[in-house]
Parts: sequence; C-alpha cells; structure tokens
Amino acid sequence: MIMIRSVVRPEKVDAVLAALMDAGFPAVTKMSVVGRGKQRGLKIGDVTYDEIPKELLLTVVKDQDKDYVVKTVIKAARTGDKGAFGDGKIFVSGVDEVYTISSGMKESGAGEMEEVKI
Repeated sequence: MIMIRSVVRPEKVDAVLAALMDAGFPAVTKMSVVGRGKQRGLKIGDVTYDEIPKELLLTVVKDQDKDYVVKTVIKAARTGDKGAFGDGKIFVSGVDEVYTISSGMKESGAGEMEEVKI
C-alpha cells in the first residue's frame, strides 16, 4: 500500500477531490495547512508572506494504483497547461499496515487481513 500526501492550493482542492472521486478513490483526509516551498514564501513590496495557506490531502491506495492517482492529482491541481509556482507537491511513501478501528481488522501491505485481539 502507498500513502499519497498532496499539498495543493486551496482553490484547487474541490477539483482534486472531485477528480479522485470520479477516478474511484473517494477515501481522502483533508487538512488545512500553511507553509512555504523553494520560493521561500511570497514577497509583495516590503512584506514577505512565508506561511502560504494550502490544503493537505492524504489517501492510501494499492501499489498498482499509485501512478494513476498521482497523475489524477497533478491534472486536477495544476494551474493552466504548464502549471505555476505554488501549485503544490506530492509525497509518496509506503504503508506497512492499516488498522480499521470499527472492525478491529488489520490489513498488511500484501493485502492480508487479520483480526486484532483486544
């Protein structure tokens, strides 16, 4: 399993969520975050804004779906045809185990299910 963390512009988040839903990936966690990228924030006149508002979207998918989901996010989050500074970043990392609290089930990266004894 793979966790995809997408940092996107707030005005693009609805488009990204809709694209993921249409692509068959409805399970997403969304958080409002602030930060800065390589451009070190935004300078307007004498004022530097180094905490730019963004949205962080988290989703876990099967390994074979990673490329499709990444391309879906890029297409929906990109500004214009070529994109622009501040469009965001996508971070991809492995997930070893997933626990479903309501059922007490554990799913491993290999897709094996096991009940957690409490």
